[in-house]
Amino acid sequence: MKKVDIFTDGACSGNPGPGGWAAILRYKGYEKKISGFVANTTNNRMELLALINALSLLKQKCEVNIFTDSKYVADSISNGWVLNWKKENWRKKNKKVPNADLWDVLLELMEHHIVNINWVRGHNGHPENEECDKMAVDEIKKQKGKYV
Repeated sequence: MKKVDIFTDGACSGNPGPGGWAAILRYKGYEKKISGFVANTTNNRMELLALINALSLLKQKCEVNIFTDSKYVADSISNGWVLNWKKENWRKKNKKVPNADLWDVLLELMEHHIVNINWVRGHNGHPENEECDKMAVDEIKKQKGKYV
């Protein structure tokens, strides 16, 4: 089975506001970098979109090591919260779970792989996290004047 490392980050200029997401996929020394922009969003949605877009590129079952600086994403997956939210029809404590649309897509993508989630401290010198942060922020900067 192929082993793939995925590094992700999301950024938002204001929250909500214009946002960017980025991911680096690494397999046997090969790297693919992807990024994107959303005009009006939140930082948590950008974190989720980075991971969704990265996992969408995998065409066969892989062992995936995900590295994210998002406690929201890492804790929701590793603690099983997201599975409970789905079981409860995307509700927790009688309130709608934020970003349920994206969580639903992410869970479907994760079903096809063996996923290990790793939290890394953001803005702390982790090379791939720093690169993803720069890529996500650059997506916002590219749109400056259009939305910002």
